[in-house]
Amino acid sequence: MKKLKADEVLALVLKDLDDGKATDIVTIPLAGKTSIADYMVIASGTSQRQVAALAERIVFDLKKKGVKTSIEGKSGGEWVIVDAFDVIVHIFYPETRNFYDLEDMWKQAPVKEVS
Repeated sequence: MKKLKADEVLALVLKDLDDGKATDIVTIPLAGKTSIADYMVIASGTSQRQVAALAERIVFDLKKKGVKTSIEGKSGGEWVIVDAFDVIVHIFYPETRNFYDLEDMWKQAPVKEVS
């Protein structure tokens, strides 16, 4: 099985979030800002159950494509992180998302020169 490129992983994540009725989906390109991933995706679920279900769906579909993942926070259901290495997905309960405001933090991160 061929390794998916970051853009292909991103497309699959975005499709799963859309199909699962996630709200306020934001993609933040990280290239040049950090080496942790190429993209960060932030989305909201309308309930703790939906937050966990969205994360499970993403992990299931990525694993079917041979993409290694790790997941954190599923038991709490307020903030779940799916790390697919090239793409990091944060799925929040809306109040938790507002509190942490990751979009603003990462959009303001300076771009590093790569030598």
